[in-house]
Amino acid sequence: MVFLLSSTVFAQKVDTAKVTYKPKSKVVSRVPQIKANITPYKPNSLILGTSNNATTVTTPTKTGKILSVLKVYPNPVSEQVNISLRLDREITLVVKITDMLGNDVLNLANERAPAGEQTKTYTIPSKLNTGMYFLKVLAGGEQIVKKISVL
Repeated sequence: MVFLLSSTVFAQKVDTAKVTYKPKSKVVSRVPQIKANITPYKPNSLILGTSNNATTVTTPTKTGKILSVLKVYPNPVSEQVNISLRLDREITLVVKITDMLGNDVLNLANERAPAGEQTKTYTIPSKLNTGMYFLKVLAGGEQIVKKISVL
């Protein structure tokens, strides 16, 4: 008995593609220069005199601001809040308390206020929950926001 076995042989072909290695050229990275139009700080006061005897002369500046909030106290707030502010002219003043999402919670004032420095005192109602709020002061088209904590 003779058996004939026949099978197909699959052989891999030799890779004829030529692989060459080229070293990468050295890349020089540069830190980009940031150029901005920033004016240098110049204080609003001049110091005159010698090192032992100095006099400060304040020069008024025209910034174009109608409203400047100097201080909001006490913070944390419990029963009332005091706001020290400066108005350049007589204008309608709006004072609001908003929550952290920007929703109006309480309107404290919507009144005509005279020009100059002044301190306003507002009572915080007991219905206001304890937490963090923003105190918004609006005069004309300007708005100043301060963070307050209510106890």
